[in-house]
Amino acid sequence: MTVDDSRASPDGTSSEDHKGKKGLPLWQETILLLAVAILLAAGVKAFFVQSFYIPSGSMEPGLVKNDRILVEKPSYWFAGAPQRGDVIVFKDPGGWLDAEESAGPSSLVERAMAKVGLYPAGGHLVKRVIGVPGDTIHCCDQQGRLVVNGHPLDESAEVARSGQKCDGPEVDSCARAWTVGPVPSGRLFVMGDNRAHSADSAYHVCHPRAVGCGTGPVFVPTSDVVGKVAALVWPPGRAHLLHRPAGFSALGR
Repeated sequence: MTVDDSRASPDGTSSEDHKGKKGLPLWQETILLLAVAILLAAGVKAFFVQSFYIPSGSMEPGLVKNDRILVEKPSYWFAGAPQRGDVIVFKDPGGWLDAEESAGPSSLVERAMAKVGLYPAGGHLVKRVIGVPGDTIHCCDQQGRLVVNGHPLDESAEVARSGQKCDGPEVDSCARAWTVGPVPSGRLFVMGDNRAHSADSAYHVCHPRAVGCGTGPVFVPTSDVVGKVAALVWPPGRAHLLHRPAGFSALGR
């Protein structure tokens, strides 16, 4: 009498079948897993979130130079668009960054990681949206507040005046009023929260030291916007989510 000592596994194959199958060598599995991880990271960067760093002190006191932030992109998908009060990351519209701020990561590993969103990339700016298409911005009322579409903007919780008497871009702007707008379609008027130290839209209206004063790009194309800053993630002791300030909500839509 012949005895069949083969055993069937739960998937219907015999033990002999499994003996004939071999897994990938460890080095091949490692490469495969690494490739999958890179593809997933690249997909996340392209469609959902991306890491950046704060390149200067222009967003103090809330965001400090070299802070690491996460930028989310879905808020601006489809009909979504930046709103007043959003802190956004965008590509340099032309001459806003100096050589150091534009440089980005230096080493080969850092540049490779930046490509897939695992390391902050250079050549971008972080500012707060003050005006959206159709808005008119005036600096300033008797209390030193910006006025958007005739409504004073309370930024006392966000803005560092640095000894200034108003929320304009430079000390001398308090003495010389300016008005900008209406903001063109497809453009944004942005400012840093550290108003005395931010080369932003208001700075390029016509500050004496601005490159191409009066002729340079004042507005940021919405097509250059990467996304909205969702959170400060480093250093851990200051990590928090970012929300639209109450003062901007009072302006309406």
